[in-house]
Amino acid sequence: MAVFEKWSEARGREIIAAHEALEGATLPILHALQEVFGYVPREAIPLVAGALNLTRAEVHGIVTFYHDFRERPPGARVLKLCRAEACQSMGADALAEHAREKLRVDWGGTTADGRLTLEPVFCLGLCACAPAAMLDDRVVGALDAARLGALLDEAGRR
Repeated sequence: MAVFEKWSEARGREIIAAHEALEGATLPILHALQEVFGYVPREAIPLVAGALNLTRAEVHGIVTFYHDFRERPPGARVLKLCRAEACQSMGADALAEHAREKLRVDWGGTTADGRLTLEPVFCLGLCACAPAAMLDDRVVGALDAARLGALLDEAGRR
């Protein structure tokens, strides 16, 4: 379970400064912000834009284009369900629908108690073990209803 810092402008500026000299710094900065805060804070967008001589719209466009970036803090745990073709062909759609119904959230949503965020991911590289999921940083292959239920139970306990 990841523990994230609360947003602070000073910390955001520190992260940006540590990466802004890199070639193609936009993505490394956004990833670093999300690694520290759990998401890319709205307040960070103008700071990134200013540091890299981009418009706010350009930075916002990058954040919203890439599925890996979040615009709000995640739950205490994050469950990613693979949505790629190999997993779909092995029943991932039914598993995803079950998870969404049980958690009462849609993709990118967080449970009312803040314990779990459900996210789609487009390939975990476990195609031979489809369907696949990832709870926090742990990948799980050969997912079925029972294994998904166990993951949901595990995520709800912490």
